[in-house]
Amino acid sequence: MTATASSSVIRSGPPATPAPLPYGPLVSHLLRPLQRGFLVLNGSFMAPLIRLGFGWLVGNPLTGHVMLLRTRGRRSGLLREAPLGYVIRDGAVYCVAGYGEPTPWFRNLVADPDVEVVLPTRRFKGRAEPVADVGEWLRTYRALIASFGLLGRAVVGDVRRLDDATLLGRHRSLPVVRIRPRYGDAPLVAGPFDPGGAGWVLPYAGSALLAVLGWRRLARACRRSRADR
Repeated sequence: MTATASSSVIRSGPPATPAPLPYGPLVSHLLRPLQRGFLVLNGSFMAPLIRLGFGWLVGNPLTGHVMLLRTRGRRSGLLREAPLGYVIRDGAVYCVAGYGEPTPWFRNLVADPDVEVVLPTRRFKGRAEPVADVGEWLRTYRALIASFGLLGRAVVGDVRRLDDATLLGRHRSLPVVRIRPRYGDAPLVAGPFDPGGAGWVLPYAGSALLAVLGWRRLARACRRSRADR
């Protein structure tokens, strides 16, 4: 998003008409119900799971990896939490506002860029900034959609087939945000449970093993029950 576009969130005067979002007719029609559904899912399941340190249990290349972004409400000043897909590049965390500039958490961080990020295995305080450079937006947006797996491609579409000019024309209404660590912390490096890592194999392999063991135990119990009859 250009510097001019990013400042549209905070300039005075009548609110600008939101730019059209890059979704097909079906997703656009379901956008509000989906938003309400995600609010319930995130508030009752994803946010508590990540908050308690169990975010590493749910990330995988199929459905993507999730972090928890904490901002301050621009009007209330209260802490707000938003589970989001993300990638780690060039020492920073990146995420995208899927509902465009009116996305509540995006408007919060524009008003107060000091945020906290809870990753699957760590957390840090950072400073958030909308990406203004076109090249950085393109590279990061492509990486974000790829990291969302099948879920992201089902909602946004397969951006791999779009050239840069077409991608900008259709998708630039979605702001990409860069979050760098504050207080002189070292640049971020992706870990095994972040997008691109292989740590997701551990919980899923463990779950599969427990399922097999449970099935075998149930089968033995059934055989004993039939033998005792």
